[in-house]
Amino acid sequence: MRGTGGGRTRVKTARKRTAQSTRWLERQLNDPYVKRAKAEGYRSRAAYKLIELDEKFAFLKGVKRVVDLGLAPGGWSQVVRKVSPKAAIVGIDLLPVDPIDGVTILQMDFMDDAAPDRLMAELGGAPDLVMSDMAANTVGHPQTDALRTMALVETALAFAIDVLQPGGTFVSKVFAGGADSALVAEMKRNFATVKHAKPPASRKGSVEWFVVAQGFKGRAVE
Repeated sequence: MRGTGGGRTRVKTARKRTAQSTRWLERQLNDPYVKRAKAEGYRSRAAYKLIELDEKFAFLKGVKRVVDLGLAPGGWSQVVRKVSPKAAIVGIDLLPVDPIDGVTILQMDFMDDAAPDRLMAELGGAPDLVMSDMAANTVGHPQTDALRTMALVETALAFAIDVLQPGGTFVSKVFAGGADSALVAEMKRNFATVKHAKPPASRKGSVEWFVVAQGFKGRAVE
């Protein structure tokens, strides 16, 4: 690993490191968001995606109960804690997550039938924000990857509609082009506004976008 005259760090290809992993490491070392995250104590550069979405849509201040789907490594929950330190936060992920002060962490599959009840039991009341940074493990086939991730988005949305407080917000990662038309229609039936955005912290080459649905209309009384 060495510096260049322009201040960019170059990474030599190690014997056991592939060219692809070398490029990834070089990109990480030169990413201003990675450097900023380390300096400001966030666990990942993804924290700035939520910060930038909040700067545009203002949904974090004053939240009381929050569900963080796809919590690992914890950057989004850290942001919520900073903006609304009194908020109750429950996060879930398949991966282990180091403890975060003020955050209840469940290591389990959100697609498990038991997950919604566990989340709500730990939260102790209806959330005013459900946020999801979940993405399916990619298989390298763009259409398949998109379908698998959209299935997670659909499940997260169904959960949000089932548990949110009236006036609440749903924020979710989606793929390039945003949520499909049927999913957008479902959001518009249940929320006052539905917007897509690609925050500056989301790398230009990334296929991810985010959808922000605000002003939950509340569940119909049966």
